[in-house]
Parts: sequence; C-alpha cells; structure tokens
Amino acid sequence: MAKRDAIFPAGRQALYEINRYSAAIRSGDLLFVSGQVGSREDGSPEPDFAKQVRLAFANLAAVLKEAGCTFDDVVDVTTFHTDPARQWETIAPIRLEEIGEPPYPNWTAVGVNWLAGFDFEIKVIARIPRPA
Repeated sequence: MAKRDAIFPAGRQALYEINRYSAAIRSGDLLFVSGQVGSREDGSPEPDFAKQVRLAFANLAAVLKEAGCTFDDVVDVTTFHTDPARQWETIAPIRLEEIGEPPYPNWTAVGVNWLAGFDFEIKVIARIPRPA
C-alpha cells in the first residue's frame, strides 16, 4: 500500500499533530479533507457563531489551497451542526457566499450533540485539478 499523501495548510501543522490526524489526504485526483472547524490560531473555538462558521470555511479554503484546489473543485460536502434548526439561518447565507454559483456540490447536513466545543464543522471531498 502506498504511503498516505498528507496535506497541511501552512502554520497549522501543530494542531493536527496534537490530535494525530491529517488536514487532508490526496488519493489519485481526489482530496479527502478532514472536518474543519472555526478554530482560532491557538486551536480554541471562535465564540461568535457566525464568525465560527466563516472561520471554518476559511480554514477549509486554506487546506484546499495547499492542495491546489478551490471551492469550485469540491464535489461533496458534509456539515455537522449542534443545533441545526436554530443555526441554519446564520449558516445558509455564508454557505452560498463561500460555495459560489451552481452547479452546487452534493451536501449532507447532520445534527450532532458534540463537536469538541465547536458548533459547526465542515468536511469535503474535492477533485484535484489537472495541471494545465
């Protein structure tokens, strides 16, 4: 079996090392991105929910960029929410702003009761663009 091809955004390797997982794994032309949360540089949760969601998308964008991808390359999204009914009104406009124009990627939203102190998490699968 080939060794995993791990992707880490600049400056955040310590957070992944502490928790013993990779930000993303490249497999062929696919990128499997671990759940990204609205963590500040020190790894703590951003307390303002809207800012936490925006920061989760920013952290995701950093991982995608490190692999040569953008949100346009995302084909599948899974989000986790601690209180989806209450939170969706905040998440929906940020989601549309970040993901862009149709066609939209697949999207599954899951309500959960624990996210290690966070209230929103997003994980994706992206197709890595071929070099021009």
